[in-house]
Amino acid sequence: MILLTTLFNGLAYGILLFVMAVGLSITMGMMRFVNLAHVSLCMLGGYVSASAMELWGLPFLATLPLAFVATALFSVALERLVLRHFYGADDLTQVLLTIGLVFMSVSAAAFVWGPSFKPVDVPAWLTGRAAVLGLELERYRLFLLAVGGLLTAAIFFGLERTRFGAMVRACVDNRRAASACGLDTHKVFALTFAIGGGLAGLGGALSASLLGLDPNFPFRYLVYMLIVVSVGGMGTILGSLAAALFIGVADVASKYYLPAAGGSIIYLVTVAVMLWRPEGLLGRKVRHA
Repeated sequence: MILLTTLFNGLAYGILLFVMAVGLSITMGMMRFVNLAHVSLCMLGGYVSASAMELWGLPFLATLPLAFVATALFSVALERLVLRHFYGADDLTQVLLTIGLVFMSVSAAAFVWGPSFKPVDVPAWLTGRAAVLGLELERYRLFLLAVGGLLTAAIFFGLERTRFGAMVRACVDNRRAASACGLDTHKVFALTFAIGGGLAGLGGALSASLLGLDPNFPFRYLVYMLIVVSVGGMGTILGSLAAALFIGVADVASKYYLPAAGGSIIYLVTVAVMLWRPEGLLGRKVRHA
């Protein structure tokens, strides 16, 4: 029973990591842009949700689309005003720029919302436990699995069965060739940033009550997002999903069964995967020239 409960908790955590990190995987795979500030968008979504409930009295579920839209709009503004000017820069410049944005976001969040943890209340029907197949499972984690499953299906359908998804895949495979074929890559970039940023904000809103919300949120989960992207492979949805679920289960299981080891196991596995497949489990070498 304990093993199944641990597996369930790990899968719920993993699906949450996937929602937060999938936008980073796509934007890095398509633009080859190391946007470490993606994790700050997760924090922003959490604060938008918490503030909407506190100031306007909106119910929790109503704040989720608000967090998506607000973060999507902010991410487009960030891409248009700042990030687009550094697309041709080297990796080190992009890392320094975006890690600077992370520090700025941490300071801004502490100034606006305060340095302490911000409580996020979920509806009563999402609290407590429910009996499922003889197991006592947390209702909120069941909710995360359901929402995460729907989002995963929507992302897969959007990228594999729509015209916009075909344009995104074309840009991932070869940006210059896609542009030569008449695709407006700048518009594709902006829309992709909006969707990826919106998903990050939604993930942050969903995670606030489970993971905690404070200005140091980006520092705590930046490494996890980078592991999801690097292990799964940039630009691959299935790879990011597999990596996020594995990391979620491994992290929860290691902290339960090997608390002395902390989270070191997932780092060891990450190093092993990178030595075996530098492009990630399902990643491909992307050509942009």
